[in-house]
Amino acid sequence: MRAGVPRAHDDTGSPSKEAQALYDQGLAYLHSFVWIEAARSFNAALRSDPTLAMAHVGLSLAYTELNRPADAQKAFDAAAANPPQDAHARRHIDVRRLQMFAESAPGDAAKLAAYRQALDAAIAAFPKDAEFVLLRGMAESGDAADRGQGSNAASAKYYERALGIAPGYFAAHHFLAHAYENASQQSAALPHAAAFAKQASEIPHARHMHGHSLRRSGRVHDAILEFEAADRLHRQYSLREEIAPEYDWHFEHNLGLLATSLQYTGQVKRAESLLKAAFALPTNLLVQAYNKREWPMFLRARGRYTEAEAAAKVLIGHANPVVQATGHIEAGFALLAQQRWGEAANASNAALRLLRTAPGGAVAATALQTLQGEFNLRTAERAKGRAMLEEAAKKLRAAPGPDAWSQALFGLEQMARSARTVGDWELAGKLAGHMAEHDPAYGGTHYALALVAEHGEDAATAKAELALALKFWSKADPDFPELVEIRKKLK
Repeated sequence: MRAGVPRAHDDTGSPSKEAQALYDQGLAYLHSFVWIEAARSFNAALRSDPTLAMAHVGLSLAYTELNRPADAQKAFDAAAANPPQDAHARRHIDVRRLQMFAESAPGDAAKLAAYRQALDAAIAAFPKDAEFVLLRGMAESGDAADRGQGSNAASAKYYERALGIAPGYFAAHHFLAHAYENASQQSAALPHAAAFAKQASEIPHARHMHGHSLRRSGRVHDAILEFEAADRLHRQYSLREEIAPEYDWHFEHNLGLLATSLQYTGQVKRAESLLKAAFALPTNLLVQAYNKREWPMFLRARGRYTEAEAAAKVLIGHANPVVQATGHIEAGFALLAQQRWGEAANASNAALRLLRTAPGGAVAATALQTLQGEFNLRTAERAKGRAMLEEAAKKLRAAPGPDAWSQALFGLEQMARSARTVGDWELAGKLAGHMAEHDPAYGGTHYALALVAEHGEDAATAKAELALALKFWSKADPDFPELVEIRKKLK
C-alpha cells in the first residue's frame, strides 16, 4: 500500500480486506495513468487472494498500456478461466472481453457498438457502480482503447453521472477535465483539473493535467509550476523505485509540455535543455515519437537550421516509417530555409512515399501539407502554396490534444515567418489572425500582428501590439532576440 494515492473503490467480492484495498489502489492508479504501479497493486492483490478475477481484469488493462499485449491477454484469460460466483465481478469480465474485441479491431463499428451495449446493460444491472459509468463515458470517444484522454463532449454526461453516484470522485473529475479540454471548453475543464490535482497531489499526471488546463486558460506561468511539480514527482519516483524514466510514458510527455511552455514564455535556454533531453529518450509510442519533432521545430524557430537538419536525420533513422517521414518533413523545412530547393523537394517526396502506405501515417499528414505549401510559396507556385498553407492552418488548429495545440501555435508562427520572408504580407496577416484566434495570450501572436501592422504603416496598432508582446514575454530570457527587437522598436 502506498501513501498519497487518491481514493477509489469497486466491490470485488473478495473476502480478503487486504486484497480489496490493494485492488482499489490499483484502480486509483489506473484512473491516474500510473500503469506500472497499477500492475504492481493488482499483482499484490492476487497474492492476497489468488481467485480475485477483477485484479486479473485490471492487469489486462495495465499491461495493455505498458505495451505488453501478450501479458494482457494472459491476465484476461486467467480472469475468464475461473469466473467468480459474484455477479458484479462476472459482469466486469464480460465487459472487458467485449472491450478487448473492439480494441483489436479499431474502426469496427459493430464491435464498438457491442461493447457500448454491454456497458449499458451493466449500468442497468448495477446502477450504483460508478466504474461502469466511467467506462461508458470513455467509450464515447469512439476508440475502445481510450482510457479517458480522448473523452469528448458526449463523454461528459457520463462523468457527471458518475459524480452523482460517487460525489467528489477524483476519477470523474480527471476525465471531465479531458472531456472539456478536448471540446475546447477550457473554463469548464479548469475546476475539474484543479479538483483532480488537489485529491491526487502526489500523482504526477494530476499535477500535469492541472497544468494542461491552466495553460489553455491563459495562465501559462501557473501551468509551468504544475509541470515542474509533475517533473519533480517523476524524478523522485524514478530514483526511489530505480525505474528508468523511459519506462514511464508520461515522464517524456510532461517534459515536452514543460519545455514548450517555457518556449512560449521566451525562456528558451531552459526550454532548449528540456526539449533536447526529451528528444533523446527512447519510446515505443508512435505519437510520442512523432512529437519528438518539437526539438527540430524549436531549432528552426531559433534559426539553427544545420542543427535542425541533424535532428531530423535522427528521426529518419527510426524504425517506424511514420517517424522516418516526420524526419524527412523536418529536414525539408530546414532545407527550404537554407534555399536548398532540390534537396527540400526530395525530402518532401520521400515523406510522401512513406506516408502513402504507413499505418498511422495520418498523424503527419498536415505537417507534410504545410511543407508542400511552404515549398510552393517559396518557389514558383505562390498562389497554390498560399491556398495549401491556409488549409493547413485550419487543420492544425482543429487537431485535439495539448501537444497538437502547442505545435499548431508554433506551426502557425513558422508559416507567418515564411510568408513575411517571401513578402506575402496578406498571407502573413491572415496567419497572424489565426494565431490571435488560437491563443491571444502568446507574445509571439502580438509580435506577428505588430510586424504586419508595421508593414502596413499602421504605427499605432504596431506600437500597441509590441507593448502586448512585451507584456506576455515579461519573463523571457533577457537576450531573447524577439524581446531585444521589440525594445528597439518601442524606443
